[in-house]
Amino acid sequence: QVQLVESGGGLVQAGGSLRLSCAASGRTFSPYAMGWFRQAPGKQREFVAAINWSGNTYHANSVKGRFTISRDNAKNTGYLQMNSLKPEDTAVYYCAARYGSNWYTSRSDYSYWGQGTQVTVSS
Repeated sequence: QVQLVESGGGLVQAGGSLRLSCAASGRTFSPYAMGWFRQAPGKQREFVAAINWSGNTYHANSVKGRFTISRDNAKNTGYLQMNSLKPEDTAVYYCAARYGSNWYTSRSDYSYWGQGTQVTVSS
């Protein structure tokens, strides 16, 4: 089992930045792929970014150039750096993990989920 705990959410003005963290415990983190998803009120949970065990990344078009996913296997932690935030980025952000060497973009690909952290961007 892998336990995931997100942190770093909060309230920020449009154009600002936040860095989300996802701390993993229970297993060695390095063989696991990690992803970030978000869910706005009344909407489906959507893919944001993914990273495989060796650091290869993929970002959704809606965040490409503004958000960056990364990981520190020594610290068992993943990150989502969010810059140039927009009001439409407001959502609960979830990190997810699964065993595997690729990166994955579908919710059903992931076995483990955190509890989520709220990000609110004011205009």
